Amino acid sequence: MKIEKIKTPAYVCELPKLINNLEILNKIGQKSGAKILCALKGFAFSPAMSYIKKYLNGVCASGLYEAKYAKEFKIDEIHTYSPAFKDEEFDEILEISSHIVFNSINQLKKYRKKLNLNRSFGLRINPLISFSVCENYNPCSKISRFGVKLYELKEALKSDPNLLDGIEGFHIHALCEQNSTELKKVIEKFEQDFKEFFPHLKWINFGGGHHITKKGYDQELLIEILKEFKDRYNLEIFIEPGEAVGWECGYLVSEILDILDQGDAKLAIIDSSAEAHMPDTILMPYRPAIKGEDKNAKFAYRFGANTCLSGDVIGLESGDEIYKFNKELKVGDRIKFCDQIHYTIVKNTTFNGIKLPSLVLVDENDEILELKEFGFSEYKNRN
Repeated sequence: MKIEKIKTPAYVCELPKLINNLEILNKIGQKSGAKILCALKGFAFSPAMSYIKKYLNGVCASGLYEAKYAKEFKIDEIHTYSPAFKDEEFDEILEISSHIVFNSINQLKKYRKKLNLNRSFGLRINPLISFSVCENYNPCSKISRFGVKLYELKEALKSDPNLLDGIEGFHIHALCEQNSTELKKVIEKFEQDFKEFFPHLKWINFGGGHHITKKGYDQELLIEILKEFKDRYNLEIFIEPGEAVGWECGYLVSEILDILDQGDAKLAIIDSSAEAHMPDTILMPYRPAIKGEDKNAKFAYRFGANTCLSGDVIGLESGDEIYKFNKELKVGDRIKFCDQIHYTIVKNTTFNGIKLPSLVLVDENDEILELKEFGFSEYKNRN
């Protein structure tokens, strides 16, 4: 079955491009000696999980459900971190996870009695340095709730010198879509502030936000940074990319249902939604590219969702919502929004009763390898 035959909307993952990303990440791990984990918060695409398992060392989960999801695919190494664990879920998380990371000293103290030798436990550290260009995505912002600061840790150790007994690793996450040059600066400060604790640890996790598979990323510098740190302190090293796994390896395909005239541009109403299917285009915000657009072309269009939200227009929040094409569009045409596999599926909703997009995995000839569809039951069960 060819991709043209599927019902829309649908997230389409192109397997050759995904494998290319995974091979790059695998190479980083092989050359640096670091373990590469897939961040499920950014990329949890069921038809692709067997490939994640094949190329990467494991996954990181943000709580019970992501950990259970990884277990469904028989992934052995599951690192689970949450800003706060719930009592009713912690025992199951403990059973599923290979590594568990506490966010605060309070959480560490609360669950200390449950620490055992069959699991590895870590503490998230806030290095108080970040280069994120968007505060919504800044893990070290002034109002950050993520991780323990140096002065907090030292103060806690004064009253409880055995606080870190049983803690085998530190976890830091300070990047968002950034290069290895920023990682180097973060690590330099982290090392300066926290190296006194390294002799007591077994591992360090440098988190996510590494734009490893983006063109122009300095992969050799990343390898050098990770390898040198690992060798210098004789520690196991992890990184956990999410966006880099799904970067530019798929698209959201939608159908035009109607076309209205707005004067400066026509408005095409489509069966997908920025609000429900591409929420980061609103939150970041950014303008998703459309396959076949040409900024110098004659025919101008906006794309509005089939929802009742006035602002549910693709690219509106970025201030650049007009797309141009070399030919007029018509009802029934399909539009492909590029690079819509990461941070979309994991965030989508059934707002306004709009249908959840199908998940499709295709080969190099656009032949469908796997198709997962959603219908009314998903809407009903979520409301």
